[in-house]
Amino acid sequence: MTEAKAVVGLSWEPNIPNFSAKTGLKVDAKPQETNHRWKPASQLVDGLFVPPNNPKTLNKLQRKQLKDTTGSNWFDMPAPTMTPELQKDLKLLKLRSVMDPKRHYKKGDSQTAKYFQVGTVVESASDFFSGRLTKKERKATVAEELLSDPVLATYRKRKVREIEEKNRPADNEKWKNKGKTSYKRAKQRRH
Repeated sequence: MTEAKAVVGLSWEPNIPNFSAKTGLKVDAKPQETNHRWKPASQLVDGLFVPPNNPKTLNKLQRKQLKDTTGSNWFDMPAPTMTPELQKDLKLLKLRSVMDPKRHYKKGDSQTAKYFQVGTVVESASDFFSGRLTKKERKATVAEELLSDPVLATYRKRKVREIEEKNRPADNEKWKNKGKTSYKRAKQRRH
């Protein structure tokens, strides 16, 4: 009596055809945009993705799968995702020369850098009374801190008042109603 041995695991062998120089793999003239997780059926062999033999297309695939960083010389700093709060903060940094009349900055780049990092400033213990922000003064973004700053608020109000006075017409007399008929015209407008 022959006993059949029970199969414990599964075995699988790919059905890959032998490629020769005469019957090579067809390469599309226009490669399709693909995600590194999902591949279209045209790039699969028996349900598995087989990397291409062409070194140029292989290099393109490897470059797409790399993370977007500055490289090892800059400690692989990643490119941050641009949120609306971050965009507002970057605009404020560009316009910082307008905020304080006694400080002058170099003209910065017109475009924002692709790679940058945002951090928090930690004051030393020696700056406890002079150079630190209290808990009430700390805000989530740079924009909120600038809007809550009382010194900057008074400067802003003064500047707005100066601009309004400069743009206000000097002679308001031309708008006033003069003469005997002004009372009658005003009465007609009311009724």
